[in-house]
Amino acid sequence: MVDTPPRLVTVGVIASELGVRLDRVLRILRTRPHIRPRAYAGAVRLFDNAAIAQVRDELDAIDARREARRADRD
Repeated sequence: MVDTPPRLVTVGVIASELGVRLDRVLRILRTRPHIRPRAYAGAVRLFDNAAIAQVRDELDAIDARREARRADRD
C-alpha cells in the first residue's frame, strides 16, 4: 500500500483558492499562532488542508463580525 504525500501549499495558493487578497491571508497567519505550517521549503511556509480550512474559518468569522457591525449601524 502506497501512501500519497500530503498536499502542501504556499500562502499565495491559499489566497488564490479562497479568492481573497494575499494580505488578508498573511494577516490571519500572523495573528493566529495556532495555524502553523506543516513544513518549510527554505524560508517558504507550506500548509496542509487543515490549515487552509482554519484560514477559511477565520476569514468567515471576520466577515460575519463585519456584517453584524454594518447591520447594527443601519
